[in-house]
Amino acid sequence: MYVIVEIAGQQFKVEKDQKVYVHRLENAEGESVEFKDVLLVDNEGKVKVGTPKVKGAKVTAKVLEHIKGDKVLVFKKKRRKGYRKFNGHRQYLTKIQIEEIVG
Repeated sequence: MYVIVEIAGQQFKVEKDQKVYVHRLENAEGESVEFKDVLLVDNEGKVKVGTPKVKGAKVTAKVLEHIKGDKVLVFKKKRRKGYRKFNGHRQYLTKIQIEEIVG
């Protein structure tokens, strides 16, 4: 059984006991969080597609940790102008584990 759920503005295909990195959530580590924006449920071949969301379906997950992602380097340059910009960015992420799928 898997579902497609919207978490923090992004869509993820998740299954039970799967660990997923999502954009930073407000919940503390060890807390349980519930997502009701389920877009599709596949239960061993029986597919329910929401319009836009599946009624009565929800996903429960546990927040494992808050981390920072890998550094992404941004370099901008305009040739023959002497213009160079070098910048870095690290995204804040939350690691969650899917505990229960109701659909």
